[in-house]
Amino acid sequence: MMIHGLGFLGLSASLVLPLALSGLVEGQRITESLVRDVRPSSSVQEIPLPSRKLISQVGDATTTYYVSGSGNDKNSGLSTSSAFRTIQRAANLTDPGDTVLIMNGVYKNAYPTGSVVDIKRSGRAGAWITYKAYPGHKPKLQLNGWHGILLANNISYIEINGLEIEGNNKNITLAYALSQKSKASNPLTNGNCITVDGRKNVNGRPHHINIVGNKVHDCGGGGIAIMESDYVKLDNNEVFNNAWYGVYGGSGISVLNPWNFDNSQNYKIFITNNKVHNNRMFVPWIQTGKIQDGNGIIIDRSRNSQKGSKLSAYRGRVLIANNISYKNGGSGIHTFQSDHVDIVHNTVYLNNQSPEITYGQIMTNDSGNVKVLNNILYSEPGKPINANFNSKNITFNYNHNANSNLIKVSGPNDTSGDPLFVNPSAGDFRLKSGSPAINNGTKFNSVTKDILDGPRVKGSAPDKGAYEIR
Repeated sequence: MMIHGLGFLGLSASLVLPLALSGLVEGQRITESLVRDVRPSSSVQEIPLPSRKLISQVGDATTTYYVSGSGNDKNSGLSTSSAFRTIQRAANLTDPGDTVLIMNGVYKNAYPTGSVVDIKRSGRAGAWITYKAYPGHKPKLQLNGWHGILLANNISYIEINGLEIEGNNKNITLAYALSQKSKASNPLTNGNCITVDGRKNVNGRPHHINIVGNKVHDCGGGGIAIMESDYVKLDNNEVFNNAWYGVYGGSGISVLNPWNFDNSQNYKIFITNNKVHNNRMFVPWIQTGKIQDGNGIIIDRSRNSQKGSKLSAYRGRVLIANNISYKNGGSGIHTFQSDHVDIVHNTVYLNNQSPEITYGQIMTNDSGNVKVLNNILYSEPGKPINANFNSKNITFNYNHNANSNLIKVSGPNDTSGDPLFVNPSAGDFRLKSGSPAINNGTKFNSVTKDILDGPRVKGSAPDKGAYEIR
C-alpha cells in the first residue's frame, strides 16, 4: 500500500489505493503583473494564459456515436435512433476526433468493482475525443464500483463535458462506513467519481484532459482525482458531497504528483470556475486513524520528493481561479509540498467543517512560490482565516478576510469586514452593492473573466472573490 502526503496540522493526508484496484486518491497560479491604478504596483513575471476556449475544440470529429438509456449495444450507434445502450460500447470504438453524445438515461458499472466507463482509446493533438451530453439531455452515470469514469495509463486528448456522475453515498450509512474503516478494498465506500490515473505508467501517463461542466457528487472517495498527469483543465464543474466514507483521505478536487509532459513553465493545470462544497471526511484516514483531509481543492506533492518517487519536480504552473469553495471539511483550497501555484479570485466560505481541522480557508503547507491574491476568505468565528506552515516565497495580499480575527498571514492591501454576500446560505456568493470587496483587488493580467464569464474589471479595479459585480 502506498501512502503519501502527511504533514503538520493534519495537512494533506492522501492515500493511494493499490494499483491492482486502480483506486482512489485524495488528500491534501496566475503569475502576473500586480498593477493597480491607485496603489503601488509590484511586478511579477507574466505568463500568458490560453484562451478560455477549450483546447479540444480544435479539429472536427470524424465520427459521432450516440448512447441512450433506451439503446442497444447491438445497434450501430451512429444515430439517435440506433444508439448504443452503454457508454463503454462507444468508448471501445472511438478514434481521434470522434464524439460520443450521451442521451438521457442512467448508466451503471457493469460489474461490482468496475467503472461505468473505462476510457482506453486516446485522441491526438487537434483531434480530441469528446464525451458529452446530447444537447438538452441530462444523462447520469451512477456507480457503486471504483470509478464513474476512469482514464489511466497514457490516455490523452480527452474531454468529459456536461455529465452527471453520482456515487454510492446515498445507499450506505455512516454506521456501515465506520464498520469498514479498516477495509481498503471496499468499492462501496471508496469509489471515485472521476479518476485520471498515471501511476501504473503503461506506455506513458495521461495528458491533455479536459473535465468541463460536469456535476460530480456523492462518491465515498474523491470527486475528481488527478494523479501523475499533465495538461489538465477542470472548469465549471460542481463537485459536492464527496469523500464522506472512504478510508483514503479524500477531497473534492485533488491533483497529486503531477508529472512533466514537457519542460514548459507556463500554466498547464487549470482549476477554474468550479463550485466545490460539502466534501469532507466522516471516516478516519486509514494510515493515521485521524480526520485530516476533505478539502475542497488540493494540490498535493507536486515536488514529487516523497520516498520512492520516480518523477522529477513539476515545472509547470497551476492556476486556481474563480472557484467557490464552501463548507468543506478541510481547507477550501490547500497546497502541500507543492510549488508554482497561483490562487486568485476565489471565494472560500465556512470551510473547516470537520471539528478536528483548523487549517483556515486557504492553507499553504510546506510549499513555495505560491501567490494568494484577490480572494475572499470567510471563516467560522474563532477559527483561522488562513494558514502558512514551513513555506517559502509565499504572497498573501489583496485578500478580503471576514468573520474571524485569526489571520495567520496578511498583506498590506488586505481588507476586512462583512463582504455582503447576496445569500450565502443558499450558495449565492455574489456581492451586494457597498461590499468592501468591490473595486479593491489588484489587476491580474491573465484573469480577464469572472466565474460567469463576464469581464473581470468593470470598475476602477477588480473585485475580490469569484464574481465581478461592478
